[in-house]
Amino acid sequence: MAATEQQHEQALKTFLDERPELRVELDNLNPLLAQAKGETAEQYRDERLHEAFEAEAERLGLFAWELTLQLTAATPEDYETQRLEVHKEVAEMAGMDWLEYCELYGLSK
Repeated sequence: MAATEQQHEQALKTFLDERPELRVELDNLNPLLAQAKGETAEQYRDERLHEAFEAEAERLGLFAWELTLQLTAATPEDYETQRLEVHKEVAEMAGMDWLEYCELYGLSK
C-alpha cells in the first residue's frame, strides 16, 4: 500500500509545521524566479517545498515515500508495517526475490 496523495499532503504539512524557518523562506521567495521558470509563485513554492522534503528524506537515509509514511503513521509499529508492505510491492514490481531485495536495501525480513 503505497502512500496516498492525501498522506503525502499531510506529511508535507507536518514537515513544514515542524520547520518555521523553512515556511518563512518559502513565503518570501522571489516571484521573479518563478516567472523566469514559467511557473506561478505557488507552483514555484510547492516545488521548493518538495525539494526540501526530498532532501530531508535523503539526509535521513530514506526514500521520500518512507518519510511520508513516517510523518503520517499513527505509531512507529504502523510505520514499520506500512514500510515493509510498500517495499514488498516494489520488490514484486521489480520481479526480485524478497530475500534478495531485503539484502539489497538492508531490510530485516
